[in-house]
Amino acid sequence: MTVLGFARRAIFAVALFFALAGPSQAAGAFAVGKCGAYGQAIDYPAEPAALAAARKQCKGQCTTVTMKRACAAFAVDMTNPCGAHGYAVKPQISTSLNAATKKCYDFGGKECVIRAWACDAKG
Repeated sequence: MTVLGFARRAIFAVALFFALAGPSQAAGAFAVGKCGAYGQAIDYPAEPAALAAARKQCKGQCTTVTMKRACAAFAVDMTNPCGAHGYAVKPQISTSLNAATKKCYDFGGKECVIRAWACDAKG
């Protein structure tokens, strides 16, 4: 192998490493809690930062989930916002909206509506 061939392969390997490793560190997070509380953080450079930002926005005890190139949705019962709720993280916004609404109904909701949603594009 010539020096030029070695240099080309080395440059390709470095570019491939950054293409694969760089974006995988990016993340989004979604936090949901009682009475319609929620927080969201999208396209953060790293997962811990996204989780902290979503938790900070959500009031009370909140469950936090990560999103990496995905969408999250949160549904609450419109007749009792402090009652049944559901959330979902899916690759597409339509499936996350449908799944969150279905979970709200599964947990006893009577008139479930989407309270919040977010998509993370860089994760």
